[in-house]
Amino acid sequence: MASAGDARPAAARGPGADVRAATADDLDALLALFADYQRFYAGVARDDDHNARFLARFLAPSDVGMVLVAPGADAAPAGYVTLYWTFSSVSATDVVLLNDLYVRPEARGTGAGEALVAATVAVARDRGASHVRWFTALDNRRAQRLYERLGAERSAWFEYEISTQGG
Repeated sequence: MASAGDARPAAARGPGADVRAATADDLDALLALFADYQRFYAGVARDDDHNARFLARFLAPSDVGMVLVAPGADAAPAGYVTLYWTFSSVSATDVVLLNDLYVRPEARGTGAGEALVAATVAVARDRGASHVRWFTALDNRRAQRLYERLGAERSAWFEYEISTQGG
């Protein structure tokens, strides 16, 4: 990906492009965004200790994934993406799963979402992945418009889940 001295994906380097891999130094700022993301989709957020343990596995350097952050106008990040390294048996290739994309409400429309998706694609290319895959809620039309504007195509696959918690 990037040189050891530059943790930003290739597409995020250059004038005005500051999307970069998150490190342990970013964890406190990420926790607020992560909790906002959880509340947006689930209505509630897990506690910070639980979320910190979860996110820590994806902070650079990591063998299982990556968190990218886009800077905000203030000290807090404008948004983040969480990427998981996974695979496709159908194509027998590596795949990058963009599991979370969240931009603070006040930073929406500033290009942060587009920059995070572009940086994600750059990471996938740098890793030799065949494609980036992600899901969004059926009613999240704002996000869907962004993805369609960026050239993403809807999948013909349905997602299923079986809970392993409770009865």
